[in-house]
Amino acid sequence: MPVKDVKKVVLAYSGGLDTSVILRWLQTTYHCEVVTFTADLGQGEELEPARRKAELFGVSQIFIEDLRETFVRDFVFPMFRANALYEGQYLLGTSIARPLIAQRQIEIAEAVGADAVAHGATGKGNDQVRFELAYYALKPDIKIIAPWREWELTSRTRLLEFAEANQIPIARDKRGEAPFSVDANLLHSSSEGKILEDPAVEPDEMVYQRTIRPEDAPDAATVVRIGFRHGDAVSIDGVALSPAVLLTRLNELGRANGIGRLDLVENRFVGMKSRGVYETPGGTILLAAHRGIESITLDREAAHLKDSLMPRYAELIYCGFWFSPERRMLQAAIDASQASVTGEVRLKLYKGNVSVIGRESPYSLYSMKHVTFEDDHGAYDQVDAQGFIKLNALRLRLGAAAGRRGGAL
Repeated sequence: MPVKDVKKVVLAYSGGLDTSVILRWLQTTYHCEVVTFTADLGQGEELEPARRKAELFGVSQIFIEDLRETFVRDFVFPMFRANALYEGQYLLGTSIARPLIAQRQIEIAEAVGADAVAHGATGKGNDQVRFELAYYALKPDIKIIAPWREWELTSRTRLLEFAEANQIPIARDKRGEAPFSVDANLLHSSSEGKILEDPAVEPDEMVYQRTIRPEDAPDAATVVRIGFRHGDAVSIDGVALSPAVLLTRLNELGRANGIGRLDLVENRFVGMKSRGVYETPGGTILLAAHRGIESITLDREAAHLKDSLMPRYAELIYCGFWFSPERRMLQAAIDASQASVTGEVRLKLYKGNVSVIGRESPYSLYSMKHVTFEDDHGAYDQVDAQGFIKLNALRLRLGAAAGRRGGAL
């Protein structure tokens, strides 16, 4: 339902055709002041054109911010401490960017005295949910404008007609209909729609923008060392790096070795299935490395409990509940598990694959003295296993003695 009496709105603004149309539409429909906010999350695009375009529309308050370090440090890294994968595969690259954008929109709205925020997400996707749940969690009384749920510009033709009628500059390559839509940030790129809508058809190679074909990757493997401190990656090959710089370097390594491609049919929160093609080169390497260092530093039951929490944690992020109390509770448990997740992992990158080939930590729980096949000099008394097995078999033996055999419950 359209909101009323808006005085000033903060728009999440990319400078592209859709959000430029939204900007003018807000001015002409709501007759309100529009403040633009453009975030650099590592999408790889020049952002100054967004400033110039906003100035053409008479916008006097324009916010363009480099949030790459904040994005990786405060959003991506906490998520990777959980080894989060939605539906077992998706590294949540789009999902994890939305709460940061929404958070800054609300902070800017409070700073400039705006009473509303607006986004360019459609009424079919997950992003509308992610943005708006975050808005409400951070500012319960905020007014939200979602143009795609209000206007009648429901086709590419109508968008272009509106743009031309309102003197909105349209790049020549934007006049035709794009073969698919792309969302990108420092963690990943996501492509969906149009030529990708049929899940039976293999994606054309032009869809992939961040990785070379695994078949074209070098014939010699690349070996890399990643250092961790309390669950976060802090160095590559012994060189300390900031979060965003480290992820950028892992992206370069992943790209060169054809790592991080995913063709996925997923279940959207709004109820439909959708097909997306994702590229997460650095994140794929980082996930393998993090699990590698956890394998020697986490207690068995702590590791198993953490793995059991992961699907719920990933679903919360996917569905937009980053600022929910349950996500914060899970994060506290996950972060507590990372106290000793410190050390270094060696990985081999080869033609689309990531393999852990070594791991070491000052807090390692791995004891060669206990697992050796040679003489362990009394470190482990194998006779103890007999009682352990008998105790665990007690209920099985009682059930069998009672005649409950053959799979009876």
